[in-house]
Amino acid sequence: MDVTTGPASEVPRRDIWTRIVGRAEALLPWFAVAAAALAPVVVTVGLVPIRSDIPNATVALGLAIVVSLLAAIGTRITAAIAAISAAVCFDVFFTQPYGSLSISRVQDVATSALLLVGGLIVGQLSARNRHHRGLVTRTSYDLSRIHAVAEMLASGAGMDQVVRAVASELKSLLGLRDCWFEVSFLDEPGPVIEPGGEVSWGSLWWGFRSLGLPGKQITLFVAHRGRLLGRYVLMAEPGTRVTREQLLAAVTLADQAGAALALQSKSA
Repeated sequence: MDVTTGPASEVPRRDIWTRIVGRAEALLPWFAVAAAALAPVVVTVGLVPIRSDIPNATVALGLAIVVSLLAAIGTRITAAIAAISAAVCFDVFFTQPYGSLSISRVQDVATSALLLVGGLIVGQLSARNRHHRGLVTRTSYDLSRIHAVAEMLASGAGMDQVVRAVASELKSLLGLRDCWFEVSFLDEPGPVIEPGGEVSWGSLWWGFRSLGLPGKQITLFVAHRGRLLGRYVLMAEPGTRVTREQLLAAVTLADQAGAALALQSKSA
């Protein structure tokens, strides 16, 4: 039976909103680039009517502040675009002869160069600072996962519960499609997450920093005091990006599962 709930052209409001948000997110980088390029233009054009009343050094300082703000909320690319735009605008609108890229005074050449170089440096420092903040946030979140499993162990949670909880945490931590625990081992396990937070594949080291995780089954061994107790099988989308810190957190989670398994075997 064909059940029709309304005209085929009708789209649920939620789907429409999802499409709008998706398109906005796709256009956001282009908006950022446009803002980086146009903001210095707007500032300099707005100051042109009073350029005879304000020193060039003050204008350069104002443009440097604009570039710094754009660098703080943007990327290295947008910061570089803002720095170049600011230097060109300062050159064209505030150095003689006006309206050209020629500069007649040596001090204006130095000011333009400092504006450009300073903007590029601020952009790099801002991007690096954001990266470090993100790393700290991710590390804290990863530690909270380990702490949650440790609390389960301390509260006497059952082995099965801990093993399932670790599988769930690994799936979320590494962005996996699936993750499960097995007590069996393969003759050739394929990619393996090593205790040191690296990924090996046979005799080779897998460059996960540039290539992401392999699309094959990845093995994360579960051991306790040197005795292998099983393995987690990780299924990732090819190229899934992870950090060494995340892999180290995954190894720690597997060790916690190993502790639960060892404790269960002792009590059995």
